[in-house]
Parts: sequence; structure tokens; C-alpha cells
Amino acid sequence: MSGISVPTPQPYPVHPGMETGDAKEELRRAIRAQRGLRSARRRAEAAAALADVIESIPEVRDAGCVAAYAARSAEPDMLPLLDRLADRGVRALLPVLGAGLARDWADYTGPDDLLERAPGRPPEPGGPALGTDAVKLADVVLAPALAVDSRGVRLGQGGGWYDRALTHLRPGAKVVAVVFPEEVYDAADHPLPREDHDIPVHAVATPADWRWLG
Repeated sequence: MSGISVPTPQPYPVHPGMETGDAKEELRRAIRAQRGLRSARRRAEAAAALADVIESIPEVRDAGCVAAYAARSAEPDMLPLLDRLADRGVRALLPVLGAGLARDWADYTGPDDLLERAPGRPPEPGGPALGTDAVKLADVVLAPALAVDSRGVRLGQGGGWYDRALTHLRPGAKVVAVVFPEEVYDAADHPLPREDHDIPVHAVATPADWRWLG
């Protein structure tokens, strides 16, 4: 298990009296703006480091199937990791968003198969959809996030897709949120806003290190 130290979080724009949903949206805007400042070179360096870190997680190292994601331009890039998993013969499932909040998955077969099907949506594989319950095949889920705190509270993009998808996990499967180091918050000082439908994660991975949460 890693002994990552939680970095000092950047102040996030939550003000007394704000509703939880408003607090989340202000925090999302602030983090997205900060992510947008990273150069292509820094993103590439972070992607290589992130692959090293995630491959060191025992549950990932021993997995036969991993549910992951294809990143949008400013998110932590997963392609180096996905290719390493494929080279080891590990099956990787990626989300297929479908209409509305439809939850589906398809196999990752290489970067040339990924297609951005609509502006702002993450790239998706072009192979056959496997159904909502395909995530039950995964030993580990690598979930995108904008932030995560030491309780395991994950701040997503706001659509609720992963919170719904994670209700289909098989017992014992671990969920690892993937963020940049400055997006890990110490809940003792800066707890992230949480709503009843938010599903906590088990661990967090960054290009610097990883740790169990909660």
C-alpha cells in the first residue's frame, strides 16, 4: 500500500450558506480552469507517471479485467496505461455513454478505435456494446474525477453517470479515482461537498502516488 501524503489543497470556492449543488458547480469550474492551464508536454509527462503509479496498485497488477476510461483533453490521460494493460493481456472496458445517461461498456482494442462521438464527450470504443452489467467483470474500476477527499468522496463531472454505473459492481471490486495531485483534499480541513447519491471510492491515484481512502 502506498504512503502518499495528501498535498495542501488549493482553496475551493465554497461559501457559507451555499447549497451543495452550487458548491460542487463552483468547484468544478475552478478545477476545470486550472486543468486547462497544463501544457501538452506536462500532460504527456503526467500520463506516463500515472501509468507507473496505477500499475503498482496490487489490485490492478493482479486484475484480469479493468474498467477504465478514455480521457478528455484536460483529464489525466489513460492511454499509456490502457496500452500497457493490453500488452499484458488484461481486458480493459471503457464507457459507452449512449443516449441520455445510458450506461454501457465496450472493450478497448487500441487508440485507433477511439472516437469522440459528440463535442465535449470522452472518446469511446467502436466495438459492440456489452451492456450495463459488463462492469461486473471488472476487478478494479478506474474512475475519472475532478477531485477526491480523504473520506473517499469523489467529485465527478456532474452528470451522475459513474455514480449510477458503480451500483452495478460485483462485490469486492475496488474503485480508484484518478486525479492530479493538487486535487486530493484532506477531509479534516476541506471536505468535499457530498450528496446522498454520491458513491465513495476506495482509493485515489495521481501521477505522484496512490493511497487507500476512508
